[in-house]
Amino acid sequence: MTDDSNPRWLDWAREIQSLAQTGLAFTKSHYDQLSFGRLSDIAAEILSEHSQLEASAVKRAFSLEPGYATPKVDVRAAVIRDGRILLVQESADGRWAMPGGWADVGDRPSQTAERETLEESGFVVRATKLVAAFDANRGKKASMFFHAVKLIFLCELLGGEARGSMETLEVDFFEFDNLPPLSEQRTNQRHLEEIRAHLRDPLRLAAFD
Repeated sequence: MTDDSNPRWLDWAREIQSLAQTGLAFTKSHYDQLSFGRLSDIAAEILSEHSQLEASAVKRAFSLEPGYATPKVDVRAAVIRDGRILLVQESADGRWAMPGGWADVGDRPSQTAERETLEESGFVVRATKLVAAFDANRGKKASMFFHAVKLIFLCELLGGEARGSMETLEVDFFEFDNLPPLSEQRTNQRHLEEIRAHLRDPLRLAAFD
């Protein structure tokens, strides 16, 4: 697996699940419902075979995503103070990431960045610039089930104070050259390098895949 590609089994499983999910959303045929349901089961079995997850757990995750299959949106906030970047320690894996999470229906992406930063770190920020729109499923720690897009916003620090949350254990600012272990599915070196490039060149355009 490289930074530019996923294992073929993962791409196949995702595509099969996407076709099954969309087919189930539109078909009115009982026969087709059974066929698309079986395709979804096959995708779950592929993922289970190549991971430590039970097929039943994968099927439950699939069932939570009905309708036309479309990428999910992960939003991250790049908050800088005195040349250091704000990171939160994720309770899920004990590693560190920029504050953020899945975008909520009805919110502007910038609102998601601002809200997640307040909830996860205690700091009040204002999104000022879109740094990047990346394919979150390309890299060493790609999302397992669903295709996702990652939006990274540069944010201005307005106030607040550091505090953890139900999702975060610790909050701190770090030098870019002295980072703690990263939760790479959430934040990785490619993201951080693009942020540093925008700090060096305020006129830099947003990066994208």
